[in-house]
Amino acid sequence: RTPLDGGIAVHAEPTQHWSARGARDRRHALWASFVIETPAGKIYAVGDSGFGDGRTFRRVGERHPGIRMALLPIGAYEPRWFMKSQHMNPDDAAQAFQLCGAEAALGHHWGTFQLTTEAREAPPAALAEALRQRGVSADRFRAMRPGEVTEI
Repeated sequence: RTPLDGGIAVHAEPTQHWSARGARDRRHALWASFVIETPAGKIYAVGDSGFGDGRTFRRVGERHPGIRMALLPIGAYEPRWFMKSQHMNPDDAAQAFQLCGAEAALGHHWGTFQLTTEAREAPPAALAEALRQRGVSADRFRAMRPGEVTEI
């Protein structure tokens, strides 16, 4: 926990992704997500992550009850055999949302440019279907368009 000005604090939390900043340093650094405590509530900023077995998201929800907003990646996930360890697909993101117990979520990490083999516009449609199948109201987890701004 790192306290900042204005009643804000940041917690570094584990996440699942490989790291590399050069040709020979793959997996030599840690990757992290953050829970940001603000006077208006907690924000879980996942950034980029694989789902794994889900325990990371469950633990964050246990350590930080009352998360108001989760920022979850929903894109760059195909082919699964290659991307599964480092990138969630929309169904993984829907599961992560349920496991962390957030009130609402915004989906990111999709649509800016073609990173992987799923269609650029596929993640929001796949997210809508995953939420429907899990009985989660679509207004609780919205896919942000690249460059879109919203107030929390």
